[in-house]
Amino acid sequence: MYALEKIKKDIALEIKRAVKVELRTKDFILAPNVSLGDLSLPCFVMAKWLKTDPNSAAKQLAQKLNNKKWIAQAEAVGPYLNIKLDFSANALIIKDVLKNKDKYGFNKDGNKKRVMIEYSNANTHKEFHVGHLRNISFGDAVSKILAANGFKVIPVSYINDFGIHVAKTLWWLYHEHNTEAKNIIAKGVDNKGYFLGQQYTEASMRLAENEQAVAEVSEIMKSIEIRRGEIYKLWKKTRQWSIDQFTKVYKEMGIKFATTFYENEFLESGLKMVHLLKDKGILKESEGALIADLEKYGLGILVILRKDGTALYPVADLSLAVQKIKRYKLDSSLYVVDMRQSLYFKQLFKLLENLGFKTKFEHLPYDFVKLPTGMMSSRTGNIVPYEDLKNLALEKAKEEIKSRHNDWSLKQINQVANALALGALKFEMIKVSSEKQITFDMNNALRFDGFTAAYLQYTYARLRSINRKAEKNSIKADCALLREDKEKDLLMKAAFYPEIVKLAGDKKDPAEIAKYIFEFSQSINDYYHAVPVLKADKATGAARLMLLEAAALVIKQGLSLLGIETVEEM
Repeated sequence: MYALEKIKKDIALEIKRAVKVELRTKDFILAPNVSLGDLSLPCFVMAKWLKTDPNSAAKQLAQKLNNKKWIAQAEAVGPYLNIKLDFSANALIIKDVLKNKDKYGFNKDGNKKRVMIEYSNANTHKEFHVGHLRNISFGDAVSKILAANGFKVIPVSYINDFGIHVAKTLWWLYHEHNTEAKNIIAKGVDNKGYFLGQQYTEASMRLAENEQAVAEVSEIMKSIEIRRGEIYKLWKKTRQWSIDQFTKVYKEMGIKFATTFYENEFLESGLKMVHLLKDKGILKESEGALIADLEKYGLGILVILRKDGTALYPVADLSLAVQKIKRYKLDSSLYVVDMRQSLYFKQLFKLLENLGFKTKFEHLPYDFVKLPTGMMSSRTGNIVPYEDLKNLALEKAKEEIKSRHNDWSLKQINQVANALALGALKFEMIKVSSEKQITFDMNNALRFDGFTAAYLQYTYARLRSINRKAEKNSIKADCALLREDKEKDLLMKAAFYPEIVKLAGDKKDPAEIAKYIFEFSQSINDYYHAVPVLKADKATGAARLMLLEAAALVIKQGLSLLGIETVEEM
């Protein structure tokens, strides 16, 4: 049990003894202003139990709670009971953080339930761009947050290597007029993933002007599905180019999967499953296509097979969902896919429910990433490639570091620049809730102030710098010396962090942690600019250094759940 939970529980017990009313620990909130108190209790519900009005209930409690355990002062302010904790709480909170270190905030609420989270559903034969960053940053952070909440998390990737977009790209690669592509395929090219993305864009534009070629694309799709011929060989070769690019990106971003699934691996078993569903009457033919009629559930029609017999996404998705459950014995299965697919996943989950599966399926949608100029699209080429964005971020980070540290080695500059650049890219994708749209502006994303990863990383580095500069002494820190309002503010926010971890896990929302760390960092910066630490007397300085050590651990732990690395110097 963390410090704040213990304190709340003990105060709730004192209230029960005083007025015979039982409270939950979540009934207590942080006071809106540290000058009013540390904790606050809204007395609206309490008033009903005491058969009085909220203001009178607050006054009645204040009279009975002064000088009780943990309580230095209890005061009624309108319908709220504000509680100032005594200084014994300081040591409990700080020791709590220092004892748990990188596990501070973790809990066991998940009870080791097995949760699979599928994200980074990238498409082969397309460029990996800034839009994909939201998916992998969000998915990775949710994975880490759920693990911190006691779940057994199994992160997986599902690569779409068999869709119509692949056939379109191969159609243009194989086209008789595309001599440039044939030469590149024969000789090779450095950034093969980027090359394929360009070819897909070109193919999409040419197909929009050539309706007759649609039939050719359909034939190419069939050639891939039967796994024979020159087109199939070209598919295998170019598919690996994309996979190599994804692997490189994941390594750079620090993303690790338990396993990676590929659509082509589930097509055959999916087709068998589809025919079984047809025999059972769950699927039916309609105008030459095979569909699931989900109108009675308000979910419309889901097309499973096209009129030409080629498979759509549900064929492999159904088979994969079943194999996930059986192979991993899942309690729940999460899908991180953008909100455009919300209806599709409702349809897919309803089919699985009709098949008798009791596993909890959940779609974690997120809104689009836009550019200041408008929506991105691989079909039109209006994207920011990941490689370009990463390189821009790295260059800006290196320039900033060189301006501050002209004595640093190239290795040191590169290490810190890499942490700052990747931190900036990830943080921009998860600092707002997933249902909100992001307008991605490179200049804002790479700033080193404001609500950015670099600001948080700088705050951590500043705390570590203070610790290095501190004179080492054998004085035992007395946390009761932390009497400044700004110190109590930091203490209570640090104590509240485990509740933020729980909230982020319940909501599956990394933005809760991002906002918390930002506000916490603001309080830290405000504190060490206003309150002397290194120049304080030795006893007070020792206590303040211990407080800042705990604060640094909270920032590091919070950033780690967002997949962001801290640095010791900036």
